[in-house]
Amino acid sequence: MNIDFEPNARPTIGVEMELHLVDATTGDLASIAGEVLAEMGDGHPGGEHPKAKHELFQSTIEVITGVCDGPEDVRRDLQATLAELRPLLDRRDVAAMSSATHPFALASEQLISPDERYHRLIETMQWPARRLLICGMHIHVGVPDGEQAIAVINELTRHLPVFLALSASSPYFEGADSGMSSARSLVFESLPTAGLPPQISEWTEFEDFMDTLIGAGCIETVREVWWDIRPHPGFGTVELRMCDAMPTVHETVALAGLAQTLVVWCLDRIAEGTLPDPPTQWSVKQNRWLAARHGLDARLIVETEPGAPGPTPSDPHAAEVGGRLVDVVDARDLVGALVEVLRPTAHRIGTDAHLDDVLEIARTGSGTDRQRAVVADGGTLLDVVHHLVRELATDTPTAR
Repeated sequence: MNIDFEPNARPTIGVEMELHLVDATTGDLASIAGEVLAEMGDGHPGGEHPKAKHELFQSTIEVITGVCDGPEDVRRDLQATLAELRPLLDRRDVAAMSSATHPFALASEQLISPDERYHRLIETMQWPARRLLICGMHIHVGVPDGEQAIAVINELTRHLPVFLALSASSPYFEGADSGMSSARSLVFESLPTAGLPPQISEWTEFEDFMDTLIGAGCIETVREVWWDIRPHPGFGTVELRMCDAMPTVHETVALAGLAQTLVVWCLDRIAEGTLPDPPTQWSVKQNRWLAARHGLDARLIVETEPGAPGPTPSDPHAAEVGGRLVDVVDARDLVGALVEVLRPTAHRIGTDAHLDDVLEIARTGSGTDRQRAVVADGGTLLDVVHHLVRELATDTPTAR
């Protein structure tokens, strides 16, 4: 099958931010998305707000941006929609919070949104879909064509664990500490078309793969492939889907800036013919697990070609494996190394400040670290909910 990819002349960005709706007193989820979205949609074509949408459960709302030139446009766009949403929630004694999981709510008690596609999802996927009481944050970055989208995705896969560690915000699930930094990533990967993307070498191979899945009845459309990173042909973007929902707009914008800068760096390397070979699947799989488990405290596997920047044979833990040098590096050090590589690109496109914010997240901790700090200081899971509500409302990560 032929899949048309909408070309993008510029590396524009767009962000999708999923929010839990919680009772302001009890902290439990509030299934009021339908009535709130109906009120927000009043006066818009078809009665639907263009930037606030249903998600799987009626206790969740997705806020999306338009096509933005840079991270600061993303910030203004998200804040404008949240400003519309908050008064409608306040009148119902409900608050919004941004976290990949709710600390104690039960998926089995939540109401499914009325959209027929969500009910088809539950019917088709059954238990794995019914437990998707999770929120993510997606970042779209425009690329010129499908071929370059595939090449960019192969390189972005190498950095997937860094994005996951930085965004981790789901230590608690259904009333218990999961022991994970990102429980969401493990819950979501149970779907058959979620998790790591397969390594695909060119656009025609992607078309053949989609043709096979549709022909076998596994999916109905390309939109039902929910990989951690995927091409979005209709938008002409590479879509990063690996991130947990982050507690603040500030942190969300920081990672949007990192994503845009990294994609531009990849496009520059493609133009020069110097884009690195894709990482091995086994190293990415292990790193994804390590980032989900340990977050920013993870030690991640790093592979480099001989002669390229990275571990060298003189490093005490570096070893040559299959023609590549392999070492184990602290996640925080990897964040710093990635930012250093991206600095010239960031300076050119105006994202230096956002990379500084990424370094601050690595230094002070993720949403997961801050949630656990609340409990370590004697707080309850209800206190964690109030903490998350406050962080989104003030757009300020609470210092640990």
